[in-house]
Amino acid sequence: MNIYELVQKAVLTQPIYEPGTPIENVARELGLNPANIIKLASNENAFGPSPKGVAAAREVLEKAHLYPDGGTFVLRNRLAEYHGLSPGQIVVGNGSNEVLELLGHVFLGPGDETVMGRPAFIVYKLITLLFGATPVEIPLRDHRHDLDALRAAIGPRTKMVFLPSPNNPTGTSNSAAEVIEFVRSLPDHLVFVFDEAYAEYLDNPPDLRPLIAEGKKIVCVRTFSKIYGLASLRVGYGYCCEEIAGLLNRVREPFNVNAVAQAAAVAALGDDDFLLKCRQGNRDGLQMLGRGLDRLGIPFVPSEANFLLAQVGDGQRVFAELQRRGIIVRPVGPYALPEYIRISVGTESENSRLLQALEAVLRAPGL
Repeated sequence: MNIYELVQKAVLTQPIYEPGTPIENVARELGLNPANIIKLASNENAFGPSPKGVAAAREVLEKAHLYPDGGTFVLRNRLAEYHGLSPGQIVVGNGSNEVLELLGHVFLGPGDETVMGRPAFIVYKLITLLFGATPVEIPLRDHRHDLDALRAAIGPRTKMVFLPSPNNPTGTSNSAAEVIEFVRSLPDHLVFVFDEAYAEYLDNPPDLRPLIAEGKKIVCVRTFSKIYGLASLRVGYGYCCEEIAGLLNRVREPFNVNAVAQAAAVAALGDDDFLLKCRQGNRDGLQMLGRGLDRLGIPFVPSEANFLLAQVGDGQRVFAELQRRGIIVRPVGPYALPEYIRISVGTESENSRLLQALEAVLRAPGL
C-alpha cells in the first residue's frame, strides 16, 4: 500500500495557496542582486513596520526562552479597549488566516455550503474545501460584490457567507449602508464573516459592532500584516459575540501567537502617527500609480486598499518581464483574471521604477 492510499481523499484534491514570490527566490533564479529588487506583490506596507511595534518586539526577544501568553491576555484586552468590546469577544490568531481556519473547524463539514464572491480572497474557498464543504461563488458586478446575488445564493445548507471590504484582489468595497442592510437581511442559520484586512485604509469602514450587540452571528476579521506593517510576525484577530469567540478558542492551538508578535501588536495599536503617515502615503501612491497607468493607457480598477488591479493584456507574461527587471508584482490568473496584474503600492521611488519598467515592457515586441 502506498502513502496516497492512506491519505484522506480530500487532501489529494485540495488546492495549494500560491504566495507572492520572495525577493530571495527571484534573485537566486534570475541572478539578480536582491538589494536591487523591489516587491510589489503581496500588499505589504511599503513604509515599513510600526516603529513602536518594532521597539516592543526587540524587548521581548530578551525573554525568548519563555513561552508566550497562551491566552493573549494583554493583546485581547488592548483590542477590546480599542474596539469598545469585552476581552471575551476577541480571538487572536497566527495571522487572520488562522481565524478563518478556526471558523472552518467550528462550523463547516461535508454537506455544508459557503457563499462568497468571485474573485475574492482565495483562502475562503480553500478553507471551505479543506473541511469538505462546498463553495458557492458569485461573480462580482463591475468589480464589486453583488450583494443581491450573494443573498439570492443563500440556501438551507449555507453555513457561512464571506464578504471582504475592501476586496482582494480588486481593491473595491461596498458602502457601509449597503453592508449593514445586507447583514440585516441574512437568515439566522448562518455565520457572516466580514474580512476587514484593509479596513484601516478606509475613511468610514462599516461598523458592525451594533449588529453583533443585537445578537447577529457575525465575525469581523482583521490583521496587523497590512497597515501596521507586521506581516512577518503573523498576528491577526477576530471580534464577535462571546459565544462564537469561545467556540473558536476551543479549537485554537495553544501558544498559537508568539510573544514577539503579541508585544509588537499591542504597541502598534497605539502608533497613531505611523498609521496616519501610512494612510496618507498610500493615498499618494494610489494617485501616482493611477496617473501613470492612465498615461500608459492601461485600464485599472480604482482601489480603496493598498494595491491596484491593472489590465495589461497577458498578465503572466508582463509579470515575468517585470521580474526580469527586478520588480515583483502579482499575476492574478489563479483568480480567473489572466489579463491583469495586481500592483501593491510602493514608495514614491518604487512606484516610479515600476511605471518606467511597465512602459518598457509594454513597448517590447510581442506585447
